[in-house]
Amino acid sequence: MKIEQLRDFLNAKVEQYNHPDFIANDPISIPHRFSQLQDIEIAGLFAAIFAWGNRTTVIKKSKELLQMMDNAPYDYIRHHQPRERLKLMSFIHRTFNGLDLLYFVEFLQHYYANVTSLEFAFSGHMNAADENVENGLIGFRKVFFALEHPERTTKHISTPAKNSACKRLNMYLRWMVRKDENGVDFGLWNNISPAQLVVPMDVHVSRVAARLGLTSNEKADWKTAAALTHALKKLDPEDPAKYDFALFGLGVIEKYV
Repeated sequence: MKIEQLRDFLNAKVEQYNHPDFIANDPISIPHRFSQLQDIEIAGLFAAIFAWGNRTTVIKKSKELLQMMDNAPYDYIRHHQPRERLKLMSFIHRTFNGLDLLYFVEFLQHYYANVTSLEFAFSGHMNAADENVENGLIGFRKVFFALEHPERTTKHISTPAKNSACKRLNMYLRWMVRKDENGVDFGLWNNISPAQLVVPMDVHVSRVAARLGLTSNEKADWKTAAALTHALKKLDPEDPAKYDFALFGLGVIEKYV
């Protein structure tokens, strides 16, 4: 497929899926329940971290957690007492359990006591010359685990330093950074450019990308995710992550591979 044909094909798929109708059945529906910046950040982070497996289950478990926080995540994070965390110990989603959740909550309480937005935990490690968010992701993990933490919890925050595709964190960054008028992504963060985003890559996206000739292999790791994003910048250098809608739709919904 020639580059002009590929651009037209993928742009049509972006238009098809980057639409308000997409929200209800996707984990992004969780942060869309809120209007305050910090509520969106917190709800979005948990929804993204939980986002592996069946989307219906991800949404269900995210709502379950929000109920534990009285559906006011920022207020809960900022003002709850440590003893109130005990009720969180019963939470479990796949390999994410109550012990992991306790540390996430502890970190967020400590962080928001000092900083107004979670954006700076990523953007503070980047500059405008960075090709992509690699430094931001590496820095975020260091910040996140700066407190004493359970070793088991480290598996829930991935990093390019270990060649992880960082699918869930890249999806979270897409939600927070991308800006358009379609109402799906939030575009609330301004210190990271949409051009620096990396496409969230899982096995579905990697297979579609390989079939379309955008990558040379189907391995879902950081190297492949960065290479895919570089290829997509030839189609749209300012907003390569918009093609996540197309690749996800083709792979998961349309079973293109």
